[in-house]
Amino acid sequence: MPAPPHLPRPDDARLIAAFLDHLAFERRFSEHTVAAYRRDLTQLAIFLGRQHRSLASASYPELRRFLSQQATLGYARSSIARRVGAIHTFYRWATAQGEVARDPAAMLGRPKTVNRLPAVLRAREAAELVEAPGPLPDGDRLERAIVLRDRAILELMYGSGLRVAEVAALTIDRLDLGRGRVIVMGKGSKEREVPMSEPAIEALEAYLAEGRGPMASSGSPSSFFNRRRKPIGTRDIRRLVARYGSRTFAGRHVTPHTLRHSFATHLLEGGADIRVVQELLGHASVATTQRYTHVSRSRLVEAYRQSHPRA
Repeated sequence: MPAPPHLPRPDDARLIAAFLDHLAFERRFSEHTVAAYRRDLTQLAIFLGRQHRSLASASYPELRRFLSQQATLGYARSSIARRVGAIHTFYRWATAQGEVARDPAAMLGRPKTVNRLPAVLRAREAAELVEAPGPLPDGDRLERAIVLRDRAILELMYGSGLRVAEVAALTIDRLDLGRGRVIVMGKGSKEREVPMSEPAIEALEAYLAEGRGPMASSGSPSSFFNRRRKPIGTRDIRRLVARYGSRTFAGRHVTPHTLRHSFATHLLEGGADIRVVQELLGHASVATTQRYTHVSRSRLVEAYRQSHPRA
């Protein structure tokens, strides 16, 4: 019986599941990364199924047609480039496992993407954003708790440069306010200890003393919760940051990664060694961290042009 048009064929579903297990348990990729591979390969498998082909029998021209369709559907170059990367990784694994006789993606090239510099707030702007929650409302315990939670999250993200998923997964046993440290589980299940800023410590103390209780579900170790008393999710945090960002900076798009970018850039502008910033961010390669040096250099050039009488 053929698979429904919105699902991959059973043999393709089995192959995708085995590959995802390899990523999760052998290569220790994060849940977010594994989910992205699942989406990309499922789309490819469905496309091939409509051509009465499978992942195991796909040819190079069919892979090219899939990517051409993606461009026709309006996907960004960066999204298509990511799918090419997923296809390459999958077929290298499938070839090594003997699931396919020859890698049909070997000649598949990636579309060129624009290397955009990350958006960064100035130090004054970052301070305005993290201090945006408030004032504390009178009487309503839940609304007071939400304001305290939001301030603690924003201070933690900017003060320690955490990823949105790291904040969502944070449990109270990982917060060491006495030492001013937070322990997070980053990409690839890599654990790291990051210092917290004084404002972040103060905001967390206030939240834990007065805010967490009215929001926490019984017995949950999570640090932060949403209005439904469930552990906060990444979407909740993104909406939270976007809400305060639009309130503080009209017309600008602010994301959790904006705070992380700002954290890294401000450290480098303050003289921090790039290897230290790499460790704080949890980057596997210093090449990823080096993107922030370009932001800092552009700031230096801008300051020169605005300040020097002969510029």
